[in-house]
Amino acid sequence: MIIVGDIGNTETKICFANSKKKIIKRIVLKTNQINFNFLKKKFKKINFNKNKVQKCLFSSVVPISFKKINTFFKRYYKINCIELKSLPLKRFIKIKVNRNQIGSDRLANAIGAFNKKKNHIILDFGTATTFDVLIKNVYHGGVIAPGVKLSLKTLIDKASLIPKINLKKTSKVIGINTISAVRSGFFWGYSGLIDNILSLIKKETRKPFKIIITGGFSYLFRRSLGSNIKVDKDITINGLLKATDLINYK
Repeated sequence: MIIVGDIGNTETKICFANSKKKIIKRIVLKTNQINFNFLKKKFKKINFNKNKVQKCLFSSVVPISFKKINTFFKRYYKINCIELKSLPLKRFIKIKVNRNQIGSDRLANAIGAFNKKKNHIILDFGTATTFDVLIKNVYHGGVIAPGVKLSLKTLIDKASLIPKINLKKTSKVIGINTISAVRSGFFWGYSGLIDNILSLIKKETRKPFKIIITGGFSYLFRRSLGSNIKVDKDITINGLLKATDLINYK
């Protein structure tokens, strides 16, 4: 049994996989709710032999939550959780920038995508909208833009006349009421932001790329981004599963 998890600012995903790295169980938690008793209650419902857990690996952008999860696993299951950045990642990817300035979720995405023959841009719709540039197996850095959901929440919270809105794809640019105007602004605004950043990355690097999109709003922008797009909602988890090979690597 292998346990991997991604601790994000909003959500934490924990997956159980077999020795062949096939995911057999998933848990999604709100990161701000994580504490010992909360985890104990959630994991009590999961029936697995704790003595068969071989490896436990997390990516995390919330250090205090990783500490709480690690404490829980140590006390409750006698398992030590490893944070991705502590591993020798150069076995998979070469990092051209300061790794301390890169979220470990983004490094997990890069490991999940890397291919020595192809270049990739990984576009992740999370709390932030991130673009990570991988030229073959070399991580060159990326772009961090405001997250779609966070931007929408901020607008609703700060503008008293704007109601709660579910974003949808829209074919028209000009809205005929507040809801359709906001939907248009977010859909076409983020479509333009994404297209422009992708174009500028290609222009700056002078390289062709395969685009991989992941995260909550990937479904919304999939068809507006052209044909060379792959949706991979498990890229972070799969990158972590790949990286578990490094735990015993010297």
